[in-house]
Amino acid sequence: MIIAVDGPAASGKGTLAGGLAGYYRLPHLDTGLLYRAVGRAVEAHEGQADFEARAIEAARDLHPDDLDPEFLVAQKIGNLASKVAVIGEVRKALFQYQRNFALRHGGAVLDGRDIGTVICPEADVKLFIIADAHARAERRARQFAARGQAVDFETLYTQIEERDARDRANPNGGFYPAADAHLLDTTQLDIEAALRAAVAIVDAVIARKAGH
Repeated sequence: MIIAVDGPAASGKGTLAGGLAGYYRLPHLDTGLLYRAVGRAVEAHEGQADFEARAIEAARDLHPDDLDPEFLVAQKIGNLASKVAVIGEVRKALFQYQRNFALRHGGAVLDGRDIGTVICPEADVKLFIIADAHARAERRARQFAARGQAVDFETLYTQIEERDARDRANPNGGFYPAADAHLLDTTQLDIEAALRAAVAIVDAVIARKAGH
């Protein structure tokens, strides 16, 4: 069983994907970490002429050891991730990594921006998680505060809106849900309620397919 979980930054898709993976005992890949790892690798080249070439090289050389979330959570890395994600050759280089993970025996849960539209269009269940920008900024602020990092809410809010704009304009990635995706608005939901709603959607889809 492949479960695809997509949505904008800080919508809660990663937390929900992890919860679904635990519930259904499936491996989980946060595909955003791939782009964050590439962004981190080329941080010193931001704004330079060789930025794109370096990003492509980093994507082609990516190793699972590069995906430690502890080193990839900074907002700066997140912004770099959205910049390298618009590079077609970067997405091409990371495509097979994601496909291989999804097609492992028994299935998997993947979350990102284009899992249900590009990476796994054949996914058994597709979820698209949404939440308004203000709620997403508040969540991200709480995450940073929990790590002891200073947070300027207005800056964070602006950065999330800028990331949304880049993602919407990205011709290489799918910011929008697949036609058969199930929308889940988490604006007013806490983690537990959102996970219950997501499990209910997955169970309903499984039951419907089993009945055919």
